[in-house]
Amino acid sequence: MRVIRHRVHYEPRGQFRPPESRSTIVTAKTFFQVACLTVGVVALTSVRGAVAEQPRDGVFIHVSHGSNDPHRVLMALNMAAIMSEDRDVLVYFDIQGIEVVLKDSKDLTYSHFPSSKTQLAALPKRGVILMACPGCLKAAEKTAADLAPGVEIADKDRFFSFTKGRILTLDY
Repeated sequence: MRVIRHRVHYEPRGQFRPPESRSTIVTAKTFFQVACLTVGVVALTSVRGAVAEQPRDGVFIHVSHGSNDPHRVLMALNMAAIMSEDRDVLVYFDIQGIEVVLKDSKDLTYSHFPSSKTQLAALPKRGVILMACPGCLKAAEKTAADLAPGVEIADKDRFFSFTKGRILTLDY
């Protein structure tokens, strides 16, 4: 009977393997690590791509106060400006808010906020939609011709179509 002796290399995990098989183990192990890394990178890239392709969210700002509460009005307009930097924005004026968007309305001021006329002129240039309630306009005995430039009569379909993303509502 003939005995074949191999030189044995001690593996850290306690496995004994002949030296010629070590190179295939390292190659298989390296291949597995590279494959896992590749799958991970592809998965992360596709997740980032999916997030980047999501539509912009929208902000619906409801203004029901007028000259009786300039802080509320100017805060709403200021939030519209801030949110328009990276969101679609629609500002809806009803009840006493109608008096803010009329051509002959008083220019409201309060604290550090830009005035109402200044903000109402700037917001449409930023892509902000300004709408007035037709029923409230009629109740105030006003028409679309009485609205300030850039303000339009509200259209219920635009409440949902002004953005493709989710809609957040702020109420002032």
